[in-house]
Amino acid sequence: MPPLSPPDPFDRVLNDRVHPTDWVNPVPIAMYDLVVIGAGTAGLVTAAGAAGLGAKVALVERHLMGGDCLNYGCVPSKAIIRASRVAATVKGAGEFGFTIPAETTCDFAQVMQRMRRLRAGISVHDSAERFRSLGVDVFFGQARFVESGAAVHVADQKLRFKKAAICTGARAALPPIPGLAESGALTNETLFSLTELPQQLAVIGGGPIGCEMAQCFARLGSRVTIYQQSDRLLTNDDPVAAAILRTALQRDGIEILTNTQVASVTRVGAETTIVSRSTVPSANERRDQFDAVLVATGRAPNVEGLDLEAAGVAYDKSGVTVDDRLRTTHPRIYAAGDICSRFKFTHAADFMARIVIQNALFWGRAKASRLIIPWCTYTSPEVAHVGLLPSDAERQGIALDSFTQPLDTVDRAILDGETEGFVKVHVRRGTDRIIGATIVAPHAGEMISEVTLAMRNSIGLKGLAATIHPYPTQTDALRKIGDQYNKTRLTPWTKKLLRFLISFGR
Repeated sequence: MPPLSPPDPFDRVLNDRVHPTDWVNPVPIAMYDLVVIGAGTAGLVTAAGAAGLGAKVALVERHLMGGDCLNYGCVPSKAIIRASRVAATVKGAGEFGFTIPAETTCDFAQVMQRMRRLRAGISVHDSAERFRSLGVDVFFGQARFVESGAAVHVADQKLRFKKAAICTGARAALPPIPGLAESGALTNETLFSLTELPQQLAVIGGGPIGCEMAQCFARLGSRVTIYQQSDRLLTNDDPVAAAILRTALQRDGIEILTNTQVASVTRVGAETTIVSRSTVPSANERRDQFDAVLVATGRAPNVEGLDLEAAGVAYDKSGVTVDDRLRTTHPRIYAAGDICSRFKFTHAADFMARIVIQNALFWGRAKASRLIIPWCTYTSPEVAHVGLLPSDAERQGIALDSFTQPLDTVDRAILDGETEGFVKVHVRRGTDRIIGATIVAPHAGEMISEVTLAMRNSIGLKGLAATIHPYPTQTDALRKIGDQYNKTRLTPWTKKLLRFLISFGR
């Protein structure tokens, strides 16, 4: 991974915490209960949790503690997304009766400096010193399995273990597009080092990262084009949600080229040329010039240098192979997080780490398949999802009923001027048992947690309907969904019975 840049005071603070230049690796003890490789979210949670329960733990990191989330992902991206939302609020202030000077501009350097300042402040939680204070032996260097997976070699030292956890995460993967690797294209690992706003930005990939950053930079002042091979954005989300997001992105001035394949990328001086071809309805070719190109098309597992073959740990292009209890093909080695999961989210890594602690150290039988994992794309509006989509249910042969509450029927959304979106909940047919939900709303990531809680604790739509929500709130849309379900229970026979009971009561 590239070093953090530019070298300013905030990044120096960050580096001093997550990879101190004067750090001296400790002398290993004779035998560790658990050796954790990788200090991203999965590794940090595993190490801290195990040490807190009394285990002797070693944590190995070759680059920066905090991993992608702190340094190249969740933290920096949400900081600049927040700035871009302020820009959008200022631009739309006229709707609320405010007159904003037309010359109002964004100081991009200040936006990025704020991000680096906040990131440096948050980094204390992931620092080497903090983990040493928790009783974890922190080692910096490349870890490599030796002795048939009975020990790890790092920086000329050998760490023997009873159990180990591979938590090395994943990195941005460049697609095999001619000229792309040589063009100096940006990924999430380099994007947040920018100090000048690109005037023309190409985004290759219309998934969550691509959509978030496209909208963010468009709102900050870039002219943005998204290249997407499939026929829509967010292919793992509800199609209606994806359509709403497309409209929102286009309103922010983003050009969206779906059904489009990037044929080549060429960099000459400060200008990058992208040649693309439309696949529908015909293979029309176009050439466009950009100042910068961001690649957001997928992730590759960090398995290099671990010598997994020597340890008998199976892996493929998707990552390390694990069973439902997160054990690899080596009986004493486990894995958690992006290195082994299709859910490449910080919160998923967190809860997978908890499973590793239970199963590796305490003979637990916790299963990853039992996790109910929500996710959210932090655009405006946000698109959040948990459980099954209708297409998933159809593939699995599960009959369902769906209930939808548009935001333009929710009073708080109307008052906020945020009526673009909906709450949609799917239940197993004939019951109120929730099996999935999609929310498109300004704060969908906050709202989806109520549905996740309900699913986790077997609370159905009747329970949501019976729960008092403050009025007016946008979350009240979930209670309205519950009311919709209750109305389906009012069958003709039920109505007849109720009329009889009412008349009898007279």
